[in-house]
Amino acid sequence: MLLCLIFVSCNQNQGDAKQNDSETPQKVLTLGPNCSELFVALGLTEYIIGNTLDNHSRGALEEYRAAYETIPELNYGSATREAVLSSGADFIYGIDWEFGDEGLNIQELNDYGITVYVNSAATMDEIYQEISDLGEIFQVKDRAEALIADQKKRIKTVEEILSKAEPVKVLVYDSGGEGVFTCGGSNFETLLIELAGGKNIFDDILDKQWATVSYEEILEREPDVILIHDYDSPSLEDKIQAIKNDPALSKLDCVQEERFVSISLESVLPGIRMAYAVEQMSKGFHPELFP
Repeated sequence: MLLCLIFVSCNQNQGDAKQNDSETPQKVLTLGPNCSELFVALGLTEYIIGNTLDNHSRGALEEYRAAYETIPELNYGSATREAVLSSGADFIYGIDWEFGDEGLNIQELNDYGITVYVNSAATMDEIYQEISDLGEIFQVKDRAEALIADQKKRIKTVEEILSKAEPVKVLVYDSGGEGVFTCGGSNFETLLIELAGGKNIFDDILDKQWATVSYEEILEREPDVILIHDYDSPSLEDKIQAIKNDPALSKLDCVQEERFVSISLESVLPGIRMAYAVEQMSKGFHPELFP
């Protein structure tokens, strides 16, 4: 099979190299809870020698929890250069924000003999391709294909239920402050919101995945529901209270009616939770259709 020495994304590969069965990676770092959980779902937990970003995790899904909890922690937050280079890893599957100007240097990792596959899917086809690629690299192709088929079936079921529903306007609330840190139109989460019967009110921000927007802009766009990211700090409860206490956001009908939907941050990252996220969000966006 063909394996790219540096997988920048499923559509942006740099340099091809032959890989046979004996060259299957043996020591893997999974940088991001979504990446770790995908490896667990593929039955590849034993390959993982370290993971990162559990500060953005509320714990694995129940069916993967026991295996996930056996994974050694490389860094609780983002990966550090020193930890990665001294880990002995020969392969990294990591979310895109772990790399770049403020993160790990892919070329340096490659020079140290570490193959890098960046988790950067922006479409369903791209994340399915990532799963398929990993299945091929680690020789669990049948398992990968079964996972993809399950995701597609479950999402299709939700789409059928929502077929006649009008999309609700959704404000993604990651955190507050001088404005609201939210996701843009190129963010994978926006796609999941659409599949769940919603419309990201800031889907017209196309030049970046994450952005801080003003309270005035939010009031002008009048969201029907606020989707709140749940991770370590601030807590979900603290975020809801901050929204209710905010002089601007408290004016919104959805706040006064407490139309809040929560989702763990890892659930809206490309991995193995696409169907789970769509199922959970759709129930919050359209409770009348999911008694």
